[in-house]
Amino acid sequence: MEKTLLQLNNISVVYSDVIQVLKGVSLAVEKNHIVSLIGSNGAGKTTTLKAISGLLKPENGKVTDGTIIYEARTVQNQSPETITRLGIIQVLEGRQPFKYLTIEENLRVGTATKWGEPYKKDLDIVYHYFPALIPRRKSLAGYCSGGELQMLVMGRALMAHPKLLLLDEPSLGLAPLVVKEIFRIIKRINEEQGSTIILVEQNARMALQIAHYGYVMENGKIVMEGRATELAANPDIKEFYLGMGVSGDMKSYKDVKSYKRRKRWL
Repeated sequence: MEKTLLQLNNISVVYSDVIQVLKGVSLAVEKNHIVSLIGSNGAGKTTTLKAISGLLKPENGKVTDGTIIYEARTVQNQSPETITRLGIIQVLEGRQPFKYLTIEENLRVGTATKWGEPYKKDLDIVYHYFPALIPRRKSLAGYCSGGELQMLVMGRALMAHPKLLLLDEPSLGLAPLVVKEIFRIIKRINEEQGSTIILVEQNARMALQIAHYGYVMENGKIVMEGRATELAANPDIKEFYLGMGVSGDMKSYKDVKSYKRRKRWL
């Protein structure tokens, strides 16, 4: 088995000391792999990413039980700045640029944790993966399209040299052709840069096409896991998440009577 980069061990997350969102979540991420986390709205996917990146703290949330181990170091409830400097970079849902900076100025913000180091080579790498940004490099980010902004925020994350890249709903609100291109680029970054990626997506079909391994979340818990190819072929996943059911009725995975956490396929 390849070396594990990140391990979540039975973590629980509570907001404002009252609202419990995660209830004993465990998962592992191997180096150089894409791991997909799929599930419906409110399942706890984004909270899982924020628990890893330290972004719970600004929202009055915290890990109350369990441990998060990254490169053999315990990191739960550490500050976002500390975790960023360890190489964990999250691209937030919603594509939030600095609107009054140009595309290139926004990209240079990604070098903040490596201030003073040359950045030209990093810019060249970003433009290699996102050539659509080149003619827009001097344009204000506030005037860019949704697809361009998604490329921008992903490129900005690459400028920080992430060891672990957390992508939250990169397809949200984008046209199908743009979504296809974004996922193609994510796969290329993984293969060519050796990047380790956790991908949170409601577009389960696309996510499982590029992932190595996947986890399914419902109501703050992991309810299924396995190789992405195995999950994509699973009849329950096809019906509940890939829109391939024959009944036409909306269902929840918890309705399956045989509902159990599946053993990890070896």
